[in-house]
Amino acid sequence: MAYTTNPIRVRYSDTDQMGYMHHSNYLRFFEIARLEWLSALKISYLEMEKNGIWLPVVSAKVAFKAPSYFDDELVVTVHLEAPPTASLLFSYQIHNQHQKQVCEGVTKLAFLDAQRQRPRRCPESLYKALTPYF
Repeated sequence: MAYTTNPIRVRYSDTDQMGYMHHSNYLRFFEIARLEWLSALKISYLEMEKNGIWLPVVSAKVAFKAPSYFDDELVVTVHLEAPPTASLLFSYQIHNQHQKQVCEGVTKLAFLDAQRQRPRRCPESLYKALTPYF
């Protein structure tokens, strides 16, 4: 299942000296989309953390296709690429208000037992919540 965000406006503070949106902000927009998608599925990061489960990003890849500028409206589409195991693999596409693709990327998040600081499998409840989307 893919999830598409409402438009996210590029703020002036998101841009660099050349007037482009700074490259680091694309990863922030990926996170916004990922959290909105999970929230739409009634899955809470906060609840997972309260239950001792962390989901750190362990790898990220971004490919820039076109620049974004101050006041652009960007829409992020996020897709969970595979059933969860000990990690989650998400892909993303970002388009501007003219439907031009400006970026694509992938992030991998690993399930981590917060107390032991060790990898763990996907919690059963989360697995069941995500299974219908494959």
